[in-house]
Amino acid sequence: MIRELFISGTGAVTPAGWGAAALLDALKHGAEILPTHLERTTDSGNPVLTPVLRVPMENAAVPKSARLRRTSPISKFAAAAAMEALGAERLAASLEGKLRVGVIFTLTNGCVNYSNRFFGEVLGDPSLASPILFPETVFNAPSSHLSAMIGSTAPNDSLIGDGSGFVTGIDLAAEWIERGDVDGCLIVAAEEIDWLSAEALRLYSRQLIPSEGAGAIYLEPAGPGVRLDLLPDPVPYSATARLEAAAAIRSALRGDGESHSLLIDSRTGVPRFDLPETRAWHDWTGARWSPKRILGESIGAAPALQVVAAVEAVKSGIATSAVVSATGSNQQAAGLRVRA
Repeated sequence: MIRELFISGTGAVTPAGWGAAALLDALKHGAEILPTHLERTTDSGNPVLTPVLRVPMENAAVPKSARLRRTSPISKFAAAAAMEALGAERLAASLEGKLRVGVIFTLTNGCVNYSNRFFGEVLGDPSLASPILFPETVFNAPSSHLSAMIGSTAPNDSLIGDGSGFVTGIDLAAEWIERGDVDGCLIVAAEEIDWLSAEALRLYSRQLIPSEGAGAIYLEPAGPGVRLDLLPDPVPYSATARLEAAAAIRSALRGDGESHSLLIDSRTGVPRFDLPETRAWHDWTGARWSPKRILGESIGAAPALQVVAAVEAVKSGIATSAVVSATGSNQQAAGLRVRA
């Protein structure tokens, strides 16, 4: 990363509510969000109940767009977070062709709701399977909707990764900006809940609570905003083990004045999963937030919410700088630092 970059807009949709302000408030006060239960019927008649943290639909801030009429929750969450991050002024400029806005969407599970419905129909009776559903099953459906909604003809990409993928999205956005391909870039991550992915997550640990939501930032080379102060290269697990990778990110993000900074990590509350970050950051002297302990495990959306929380904490004066540590489940460890 050669030139200065600023995060000048954020957006979030979480089980704590719609908007980045609701996210920040929940993390500041250590809110307790009660899970609901996802119910799956079985042939035996005994339902399977899975505790989940869902986005509340009251006061939903889904943008009004014909593109979103038949979309699944992941696209609606992504659109709400993206429009909040972009803002009305930049949206108008993009629609008028005066601002080249790139879109990068990162995810893990993707459009599982419509995939379930479509393939359920295929298995039930292929002749009745609705072709209307199929376009909403593909991984790049949400990013396609976003570019169409803002009238963008700038680059658009979807990246599939683990719980660190959003940081890779930021790195790609920085490259686009540096090359002059875009004037600014929306980086968005979102996930939705489905019984299959929720139950699969719980196979790793009964302590994990599946959740859903979206986070988004707007990155640009100048303007009022929070500075992207440091963005080290992620450390892939193919080159080293998770413990060493987390330690390498800690070393890359080590700086002065850490007692006045805020660490936002990806710990879940499950000791064996948290061990790499627990060890790597054992000497941290500043404040520390672990969003997953409040908001649940939203997989690909989780690192986006960490970054949004970091930016909002700096903007609100909670900390002069904030560090994000995202240790993915099976691909890489990544992180970044933002500063006022």
